[in-house]
Amino acid sequence: MLTGAATAVGVTGALLALTDSGSPLRGPLVLLFLLAAPAAAITLALRGLDPFARSLTALAGAVALDMLIAQGMLATHRWSWRGGIVAVTAISLLLLLLVRLRPVERILERARKIRSSK
Repeated sequence: MLTGAATAVGVTGALLALTDSGSPLRGPLVLLFLLAAPAAAITLALRGLDPFARSLTALAGAVALDMLIAQGMLATHRWSWRGGIVAVTAISLLLLLLVRLRPVERILERARKIRSSK
């Protein structure tokens, strides 16, 4: 729940940045977003760990993901702060979508096994 609240506040920062707002909160909130959005997606993917290990792993994964995006953008000479925010958002949403579709995949797999056993 705390990760969700941090992501919501971070989304506000990302929107402030993407709209070129002159707010002094823009910088800290964008940094919060860049950590919280991927961490929220990774946290949901790591359901089996205890809460402390899951939080620590998700935070490390978020930092690694941010660094990989930045490195990829720099290597392709496509660096922009807007592109970085959009890329982090897209990858975080993709991870979240994949985690949410996983139970549906398991249900379909069970249904296939039942049909093949008949």
